[in-house]
Amino acid sequence: MAHRIITQVVVSGARILGRAVTESWKQAQASQRYAAAAGKQPGGAQTFASSGLTLDEACKILNVAPPKGGKTDMNQVMERFKRLFDSNDPKKGGSFYLQSKILRARERIELEVRAAEEKAAREQELKETPFPKVYKDR
Repeated sequence: MAHRIITQVVVSGARILGRAVTESWKQAQASQRYAAAAGKQPGGAQTFASSGLTLDEACKILNVAPPKGGKTDMNQVMERFKRLFDSNDPKKGGSFYLQSKILRARERIELEVRAAEEKAAREQELKETPFPKVYKDR
C-alpha cells in the first residue's frame, strides 16, 4: 500500500516538474525571438536594452518633444529633468522609483541625440576626406 502512494507522489512530482521545465523553455524561446526581432529594427535592441525605455516613453516622462533628425533642445530636457528629479526626492516625500524613471528617460534621450551626432559626424567626415577613418561597430 505504501509503495503505491510513494509511486503516485513520484509520478505526480515528475509530471509537475516536466510541465514547469517545458513552460520555462517556451518562455525563453519567446524572449530570444523578441530580442532578435528588436535587433533587426533601426536603433534596436542595443539602445533599448541599455536604457529600458523607448524614445516615446522617455519624451512622455519628461514632457518634451521627440528629437527631430537627432536634434533637440537639451537645455529644456535638463531643466525638466532637474525639476522632476528634485520634486520626486524621497527625502521630500517623493518616490525613488519615479526618480529612476526620470533619470532613465533623460539618459535615453541623450543616447538618441549622441547616436545622431556621431552619425552626422561620420557622414561629414566622409564628405570632407578622401580617406575616412574606419569605425568598428560595438
